[in-house]
Amino acid sequence: MTVPLIRVVDDSASVRASLEFLLQCEGWETAGFASAESFLAGDTPSRPGCLVLDVSMPGRSGLELQEILLARASRLPIIFLTGTGTVDMAVKTLQDGAFDFLQKPVDPARLLPAVARAVEESLRRTGHAHGREEQKALLARLTARELEILRLVASGLTSRQIAERLDLSKRTVEHYRAGAQRKIGCTEAAQVALFLSQSDEDSGGAR
Repeated sequence: MTVPLIRVVDDSASVRASLEFLLQCEGWETAGFASAESFLAGDTPSRPGCLVLDVSMPGRSGLELQEILLARASRLPIIFLTGTGTVDMAVKTLQDGAFDFLQKPVDPARLLPAVARAVEESLRRTGHAHGREEQKALLARLTARELEILRLVASGLTSRQIAERLDLSKRTVEHYRAGAQRKIGCTEAAQVALFLSQSDEDSGGAR
């Protein structure tokens, strides 16, 4: 699976740093940009993920960047952040294809699920998501213990917490976890969560 990238575009260095830290703590790979111009110059458009975008910035605004990406037929979902946005602005961005529109200071309980959904949508749009039959084949390679541990990883537990819950050593959990993630081609907890959520949707719910 191609590793998704979360792009954070905000002219405030402190906001970028805090958002990237929050996302990295959840296992996401991030890239920060101080402006729309630097994003356009430095991003890899073909890589799946999503764009966490400030509405108001010097130079091109977030709204102008959205227009540029629309003109380029970009498949990258956009999550707008604003401290001054109006209802009309939110409605317009969503009508123009934005994935979500959140107020600053952003609530992690709203941002993180939005990012996970946006990345899942990006993988679907770009064809990087595992096909249904491929997912079934990969899941079939897992032992019951490996799948159990991966589900706990996806829920946000650390290896130490999983070890305590299952009455195993931390080293044993890490051994199972490494083997299971290698089998399904995921390197990060966030990727594991996406993979399992996709497979659960295909099977009609979590097992």
